[in-house]
Amino acid sequence: MGTAAVPICPGFGTNQTMIVGIALFEFHIPHAQSLKEKRSVVRSLRDRLRGRYEISVAEVGLQDLHQRTRLGVAVVAAEGSEIERMFDQIAHAAEKESDALLVGWNLEVTHFEEEVPLDGMKFE
Repeated sequence: MGTAAVPICPGFGTNQTMIVGIALFEFHIPHAQSLKEKRSVVRSLRDRLRGRYEISVAEVGLQDLHQRTRLGVAVVAAEGSEIERMFDQIAHAAEKESDALLVGWNLEVTHFEEEVPLDGMKFE
């Protein structure tokens, strides 16, 4: 599930200032018999992940299904290896969940370099 632990940005330029990792995690919640039960599991999982890691987490899909959910997770770091490490830890924690079974996940990484122009902001 997910991506292999391979360097995300080998040889990336020395002017990098920010790397953003965005992932979708899909879960099956076999014991949820209603949307209310599902929301309780999702809220608990979301809060545990937020409390354990410095990340943003939100339910972003499958809200109308009572046994499935998709969580969007975002991480910001200065190093690609930090993004890798963080998502490996998040995936490992998700796999250990007892109330929600991790079905799969997908990661995308975006790089912002120091020279990226910021529209509307001029400093001299």
